[in-house]
Amino acid sequence: MDLAELWAIFGPGFSGAVFGTGWWFWVDAVVCSSIQVPFLHYLPGIFASLGALMFNCVRKEDIDYSPYDEGEWRLKLWLFIAYVVAFVSLAASVGLLIQDSIKIGPSTDWCHGVFQCIEKTEPKQL
Repeated sequence: MDLAELWAIFGPGFSGAVFGTGWWFWVDAVVCSSIQVPFLHYLPGIFASLGALMFNCVRKEDIDYSPYDEGEWRLKLWLFIAYVVAFVSLAASVGLLIQDSIKIGPSTDWCHGVFQCIEKTEPKQL
């Protein structure tokens, strides 16, 4: 077996485990924290999950890589929007981390929100 076949077999399970780990970090940080978590802090993780779902709605075989063919511009637009959603959620989680560290002081509790978004930013199926 070559690496591509092994990735085709074990890749979805590994990606699901990484996805679940991201949410586990976030839930652990929220439950174990002594600070009341505002709903605004939940939004980057929710939108990162939405971006991951948008990535995984596209099959690899449907993507046309030809630069000269009109092809499926809707599919390329969908993937572009998925990338934008994923990276904006990552930027928002880093921004919230910086804002909280300036307001409250340095804490490791909110690093988990950044970890959650990093794990979901990379497309798993493509």
